[in-house]
Amino acid sequence: MSELLPLFPLSTVLFPGMRLPLHIFEERYRLLVAQLRAQPEPRRFCVIAIRKGREVGAHGITALHEVGCVATVREITPHADGRFDLATVGTERFRLLRVDDSLPYFQGEIEPLKDEAVSGTGEAEAFAVNRVQAGFRAYLNALADRGGGVISVADLPEEPVFLSYVVGAAMIIDLPERQSLLAAPTSLDRLRLERSLLVRETAMFRATTSRPAPDYAFEQFSQN
Repeated sequence: MSELLPLFPLSTVLFPGMRLPLHIFEERYRLLVAQLRAQPEPRRFCVIAIRKGREVGAHGITALHEVGCVATVREITPHADGRFDLATVGTERFRLLRVDDSLPYFQGEIEPLKDEAVSGTGEAEAFAVNRVQAGFRAYLNALADRGGGVISVADLPEEPVFLSYVVGAAMIIDLPERQSLLAAPTSLDRLRLERSLLVRETAMFRATTSRPAPDYAFEQFSQN
């Protein structure tokens, strides 16, 4: 079933289980946060990537991507001048059905988007999980070697869907590629695409010194 939720277009992609801090300063989004504060928990809104346009300004957005992620507010910190800091976490993917512009901020009619279940893929998923885990560690090592950074890798998730979200959020890739990962119909599709991206990016890091890497610490993100 569809529902209408506040829409927060950004120049980034949010994955389920990943944290997203936000600094709210535009008047229309101050109104959004004020209305969220007046609601009972869970306080939710939709994060969706901008296809064309810019984040700031009432007329800056001309097109949005079709798939986004619902964000749940964990903490709201108000400032004396009316700004807010939000601590949020992604919870579930959605498909945008239509945009409502009757309020100062956009609202979106959305439907939940679950990973499609495909029978007989258990062995293929297990194989993809192992390949992506190994590829991600090689990617981080190559990143550290070129940037002189220190890599700390916790135990990577074994569950295919969550692993696909963690790796998708952690890779340094362009927004369209990250959006393609979010929109992948199944975790197996997402893992296979990530494996290809990891091989490509690792080879690039090892072939050139033109992309210095900062210190990079990886921790398992909360799914809650």
